[in-house]
Amino acid sequence: MPKQYFAVTLECGDNWDARYPMREQAYWDEHARLMDELVDDGFIVLGGPLGGEEKVLLVIDAESRQALDAGLADDPWLVKGVRRIARVERWTILLESTHE
Repeated sequence: MPKQYFAVTLECGDNWDARYPMREQAYWDEHARLMDELVDDGFIVLGGPLGGEEKVLLVIDAESRQALDAGLADDPWLVKGVRRIARVERWTILLESTHE
């Protein structure tokens, strides 16, 4: 049976300060700590910037959109408007490499 994830694209929010790189944005430490916890919990499978730092892709293992929203609810970047969710799509994995 194919594995399903959510592909979540984040973009700069109203409080993103274009003068600073990603790791110097407000609330970086709190955001990074939560992201690490969500990875450790298996909620975030993959994540990182797309191209530059303006957009981010997160691959999330959640049962529903409601579970996804609940898992990200405490992200200070989303709460404080540093980032915003631009797009959420179901992603069905049909091809997967077994090579490491």
